[in-house]
Amino acid sequence: MPETLAVVNCSQLVTLAGARRPRAGGDLRQLSIIEDGAMLVRGDLIEAVGRRREIESLIKDDCEIVDAGRRVVMPGFVDAHTHPVFAGIRANEFEQRSSGATYREIAARGGGIRSTVRATRTASLTDLVKAGKRYAQWFLRCGTTTIEAKSGYGLTVEDELKILRAIKQLNAETPLSYVSTFLGAHDIPSEYKSRRATYVSLVVNEMLPRVAQEKLAEYCDVFCEEDVFTTEESWQILSAARCHGLGLRVHADQLSLSGGAKLAAELNAATADHLEHTDAAGILALKTGKVQPVLLPGSVYALGSSQYSPARQMIDAGLAVVLATDFNPGSSPTPSMLMILSLACTQMKMTPAEAVTAATINAAYSLGRGDVIGSLEKGKRADFVIHDCADYRELAYFFGIEHPHQVYSGGLLAFSRSS
Repeated sequence: MPETLAVVNCSQLVTLAGARRPRAGGDLRQLSIIEDGAMLVRGDLIEAVGRRREIESLIKDDCEIVDAGRRVVMPGFVDAHTHPVFAGIRANEFEQRSSGATYREIAARGGGIRSTVRATRTASLTDLVKAGKRYAQWFLRCGTTTIEAKSGYGLTVEDELKILRAIKQLNAETPLSYVSTFLGAHDIPSEYKSRRATYVSLVVNEMLPRVAQEKLAEYCDVFCEEDVFTTEESWQILSAARCHGLGLRVHADQLSLSGGAKLAAELNAATADHLEHTDAAGILALKTGKVQPVLLPGSVYALGSSQYSPARQMIDAGLAVVLATDFNPGSSPTPSMLMILSLACTQMKMTPAEAVTAATINAAYSLGRGDVIGSLEKGKRADFVIHDCADYRELAYFFGIEHPHQVYSGGLLAFSRSS
């Protein structure tokens, strides 16, 4: 008989139950909170949620009891945009930006993405997995149980495959769940600077077929920006990816109004990410194309910018917004969804409830997993977090604190503050 686990004595059981599609508009604020709630887990799945007295009547003698201690219990965060496999760090560039240099100026001098590419190319698969396991622990201790994980720091056939293989290994060897995305179109590598068309052809005709053949990714992403990949180049790559059965995601309108949001809508991509410069026409296009916007305030903060994505306009337009960290070594070196909740509330004027929805069930739907994770409901995977607070709003209110007391992945303890 599968092992059972009962989580009792919750101040608030934030279930986010009942969403059969990503939440939009006023529904973003519907968290389906059960006061004095409890939950029964059998194996890696949730068997029942309800009031404490209802769940306690189902508890058998062989059931393990987890006393939440009047804390908040809610789904593990689903981080729908990360770059978690890389070598080296870029603290030197952080110092340059603090002295006034811009992201684009640093990139033009050979820094930025290309700096991480050089370090990652020289790293072995073993090196990348070792570093990735360290970062996996960071995500877990911040309350994240699933991440979307992009490649993009190899930019050769073998180095991109190396990164995707590392992601596959990390998914198998850590409690953190990974959803893999191929991002061979992250930048034009230095050796192809004067041969853009040749590199696009390499991505389309060599990288994508190998990725699909080895089943190393579920999605394909492109950094759509005029000085990175134009809308025409992005369309070519994403169209080829779709032919290989991959879902589509787009780095859109981050540095300028490049047309990325409109491209994502034309291709009916799953998501358009960043969107700091998206205008009303872009928002309307996303709505028409049923594209979920993935907002990344951590990168705006870390780059010292004030141009945050227009979250309120997107919510008012009926878009099912998602929040994510954009964890990477350059523009957003944070794995903390808690920090992102704070930024969303203070800088983008989302309510705490909207932010929690965007970081859980909406993020799960953006990854095609809304029926498996993102809420606490019967039959869903038992990914949940006991947060050391009595009110879910404290997660954004008290910022700079690691609130998770215990983190469970598939019904198993993955992190404990007390251990």
